[in-house]
Order: sequence, then C-alpha cells, then structure tokens
Amino acid sequence: MSDLSNQASKPARPVLPALVGVWLRSLRLNAVPLSIVAVAQGCALAAWRGVFDPVAAALALLTAMLLQVLCNLANDYGDVHKGSDGPGRLGPQRGLQTGAITPAQMRAALWLCTGLCLASGAALIALAVRTPGATVLFALLGLGCIAAALGYTLGRHAYGYLGLGDLSVLIFFGWTGVAGSYALQTGAVDALVFWPASACGLFAMAVLNINNLRDIDTDARSAKRTLAVRLGPRLARCYHVALLTLAPACLAVFAALALHGWSRWLFVLTLPWLALQARRVYTNRAPEAMRPMLAPTIGAAMLTQLLFIASLMLALVY
Repeated sequence: MSDLSNQASKPARPVLPALVGVWLRSLRLNAVPLSIVAVAQGCALAAWRGVFDPVAAALALLTAMLLQVLCNLANDYGDVHKGSDGPGRLGPQRGLQTGAITPAQMRAALWLCTGLCLASGAALIALAVRTPGATVLFALLGLGCIAAALGYTLGRHAYGYLGLGDLSVLIFFGWTGVAGSYALQTGAVDALVFWPASACGLFAMAVLNINNLRDIDTDARSAKRTLAVRLGPRLARCYHVALLTLAPACLAVFAALALHGWSRWLFVLTLPWLALQARRVYTNRAPEAMRPMLAPTIGAAMLTQLLFIASLMLALVY
C-alpha cells in the first residue's frame, strides 16, 4: 500500500511530445536570437571592412547558439538547486523545476552541450584563426565563455548571485560576441567596433534586467543578489531606461564616426518602440507586469540591430 502511495505522489513522466516541449522550454530558444545578432553584427562589420568568410561565420553562429543554450540549461539547474526557481516564481515553469526533467538528465544535457561547444569552437578556431598566438588567445576566450555560461548560477560563488550578471552579459554578448566575431573574420581588432559591440551588450543587459525585475522578490528571498535586487525596484527601472537609451546612442556614435549617407540612420526608426518599452517598464511597478515585457524588449533590440546591419550592407553599395 505504501509503495502505491509513493508512486502516486511522484510526478507523472510526460509522454514524448510533451517531453520535447519541456526540453524546448528549458532551452529558452527565445533568447538565442540575442547571441545570433551579436555574431551577425560582428560579421557584418567585417564585411563592411571588405572581409567575409561564410564558413567562419556559420561556425561562429553555431558556437554562439550552443553557448547560449548551455547558459540557459545551467541557469535552470543552478536556480533550482539554490532555490531561486521555487513555487512562487513568476517566470515560465521549467522542466527541472516541475520535475518533468530529473537532475541527472539535466546534468547529462549540460555535459553534452559543453562537449558540443568545445567541438564547434575547436572547428571554428582551426578554420578561421591564422596564427599560433591568435589560436591560443581564442582558445582561452572560448574556454572563458564556457566557464562564464556555467558559472552564472552554478557553484558556491556563482557570479549571477553576486550581482555580476549584467557585467558578464556586456562582456560576452557585446564585446566578445561582436568584436570577437569581427576579429575572427579580419584577424584584427578595431576600436570603433566596440561602439556597436557595446550597444549589443546593453540591449542584452536590458533583456536580463526584465527577467531580474520580474523575479526581484523571489531572488531577494533566495539570496540571489542580482543588480535589480541590489538597486531596488525604482532604481532598477531607471537603470532599464538608461540601457535602452545608451544602446542606440552607441550606434549613433559609430554611425557619425564611420558611416556616410542617410542609410546610416536606419536604426533610429525603432526609437519610438524603444521609448515605449522604456516607459512601460518604468511605469509598471508590479513584478508580474514584467512577464509580457520580455518579448517586445527582445523584438525592439533585435530590430534595432538588424537595421544597423542593414546600414552596414547598404554602405557597401553606396
């Protein structure tokens, strides 16, 4: 009788179609475009300089997507283990949180994804890097990206719990994603590239801040001291407005310094959308009000950067 009651108390295992959906939700594919656009921007900047290797670009995109997925899976595992993804969490329910995915299965997925990142990164370096010194540099950078993806929520000193997640996003989604992709294509680093790279990182920080504002109460209770928790709700909303202001400002600096003609200002078409998103986040004070803010924030950031890429491509024609 006790065996039957124990079996009844266990969560039912989902059938195959439902299990696929559970894993897709844990992969958080809606955030993957942020890593794609960073690499695309770096490659577009290289093409603007007259250099483009499609094989290197494809491998860089694959590596960036795998790193994003690794980070998402590690976040699920770390947050559940540390209690941040508890019953009171406002965000989407993940497989590990609900019991549909076991800890052992998630650990296996983390090992698999880490191996795929290493294989894709090694292939990228072998095909795109031209000198021994650069090979060592990019190998260390790649290992650093993997360590950053895993270390956000995993381990005793997870930096996401110390309020350093925003800085990490700027470094890896912005400077590394854009300037690194540019350097892989051209074999050099241009200081001007860090203006659009910073814009890319600032947009990714705004997306992270939406999540942190949504989870601000549960994060505070579980000792996850994100920057939003440290700033408090009001200042974290002011910080969000600043991010959505500074990102297009960085693009504007690059456009003014490096591009010519009317097409360099295509990205300003999204300024009303960005202003609307900033206003919505600033005026909606309840954490649960942040849930519908995520998709339009990602959309506004993506469209702004795609228009900037279009400006670079048009600069090759005119």
